[in-house]
Amino acid sequence: MTAITRFAPSPTGLLHVGNIRTALHNWMLARKSGGRFILRIDDTDAARSREEYVDAIRADLQWLGLDWDAEERQSARLDRYEAAFTALHAAGRIYPCYETAQELDVKRKIALGRGLPPIYDRAALALTEAERTAKEAEGIAPHWRFKLDHAEPITWDDGIRGAQKFDAAQLSDPVIRRADGSWLYMMPSAVDDIDMGVTQVLRGEDHVSNTAVQIQIFTALFAAGFAATETAAKTLPAFAHEALLVGREGKLSKRLGSLGCDAFRERGIEPEAIIALLARLGTSQPIEPIADRAALIASFDLTSFGRAPAKFDEDDLERINTGIVHLLPFEAVQHRLPDGMDEAGWHAIRPNLAHLGEAADWWRLVTGPIAQPEFAEDDKAFLAEAARLLAWGDNPWGELTTVLKEATGRKGKPLFLPLRQALTGMEHGPDMGELLPLIGEDEARARLTQAAA
Repeated sequence: MTAITRFAPSPTGLLHVGNIRTALHNWMLARKSGGRFILRIDDTDAARSREEYVDAIRADLQWLGLDWDAEERQSARLDRYEAAFTALHAAGRIYPCYETAQELDVKRKIALGRGLPPIYDRAALALTEAERTAKEAEGIAPHWRFKLDHAEPITWDDGIRGAQKFDAAQLSDPVIRRADGSWLYMMPSAVDDIDMGVTQVLRGEDHVSNTAVQIQIFTALFAAGFAATETAAKTLPAFAHEALLVGREGKLSKRLGSLGCDAFRERGIEPEAIIALLARLGTSQPIEPIADRAALIASFDLTSFGRAPAKFDEDDLERINTGIVHLLPFEAVQHRLPDGMDEAGWHAIRPNLAHLGEAADWWRLVTGPIAQPEFAEDDKAFLAEAARLLAWGDNPWGELTTVLKEATGRKGKPLFLPLRQALTGMEHGPDMGELLPLIGEDEARARLTQAAA
């Protein structure tokens, strides 16, 4: 089936790693089937929504390479929510309530104290028309709840969790509209999924009870004749709920709630590393530094997702990032490399990088200046001999070490280490067979001579 999925962030803050994982999995689900991925900005909360966060959400998705086929904004769809509200009201599925937040809190505490589920007691349904009129005459504006049908259990086959069953009587009738007329999440989300033809809803397991409620909202809207078009199919999306991310210690972490693209960029993490890690985190598939997105998409399978919390380990991310950097071709990074570094330079430097931003430090081994250590007298004599015997050909490093071994009898570390230190100022680093041609004959001889002085 061609999937239509959506990612629906609220622009009340920046995306964090959990949001990014949800966006990625919905994107992969759509791309695997050749379907559509919709970015839906849930900005009905005018008091908390900010345009700068909308821009940041777009920029983060673009940086990650998660392109979307359409963008929708809930603030531009208020007429559709009004139409759905009218249809549900006419069908007797929504009702006004007048309790304050404090009164509702007291009710919840009383229910808990009695060992009962802290759900709404539907007291507002017992109000007479005269009582409602009197409350509104006092200036008490109602908020509105959707009336759940307690007659039938709510069931669905979850794409990750399997068969699910809820008793509607154990759930609160959800508030769908505030007293000031603004909308809460439940009904607008269902209306959007209907209008946009969403076929699969993939989100965190913290939404499982929301799904139970929304299934009844979908059903009530269809029964009330509400649809995107007259010919639109009145079918529920398929639902799947993935385990939430936890920290390395195996518990929810405040850090995960603040760890986002800005932090990743500051640390020099490549987008492909984030994608490679999050694509399979929480699944039975191996997490590997895979830069080929087509391969990741082809292997994406909801049946591989487990029920256990998915552990996000920043050390794993660093490991994957190093592997990704070692796979990046020159064409993909040349615009981010130091001036003068060509493909041969990238090939020489790349195996030593954990982050692409380190390339400039390693490139200075070629461009100089370098800080040489103080050499012992026998090493100075050895390096002077190296400067004298240095000859330039197709393999200057191999030729130099061969003739020096024959001339001095040195081999192994006593042969190679003084040369590396004299030529680069370091005890380790890029392969000298690749590095020496980049340094060049004149500069190499000058460094050997200087070290021998």
